[in-house]
Amino acid sequence: MRRGASLIELVLVLIIIGILTAILEPRARGFADSLAVDQAALEIASAHRRARIIAVLQSRLVELTIGADTLSIRPRGASAETWSAAGPAAAGVALAGPTRVITFSPVGISVGVSNASFGLSRGAVSRTVVVSRLGRLRIVR
Repeated sequence: MRRGASLIELVLVLIIIGILTAILEPRARGFADSLAVDQAALEIASAHRRARIIAVLQSRLVELTIGADTLSIRPRGASAETWSAAGPAAAGVALAGPTRVITFSPVGISVGVSNASFGLSRGAVSRTVVVSRLGRLRIVR
């Protein structure tokens, strides 16, 4: 009785593993890109809701800054941030366009030209977060 595997058997196993890896790797990468872009879109939507709630609870103007590197909320005129988090770039997601500032009134409605679209992409996956002046959010695939 012999124990172990021959060199030919080991090479065949390595070839099969290589073929399976070549087939599954693009799907896994696409899935990871989709998860990252969806998470970035949800973080922008959550920051928008949070800024709106802070404006209502504190009864003052609040500014939400949405940039590639950072998401931050601060009362208008204040130097200290109430809340901040890493932007989409931290997860390798690209945010189209420049940094935008949305200002919320004490009643929770955005002030000024506040309709906005934020394009997010990574790899072949893209999403757009659409924000209306009245505070409605949509994530478009």
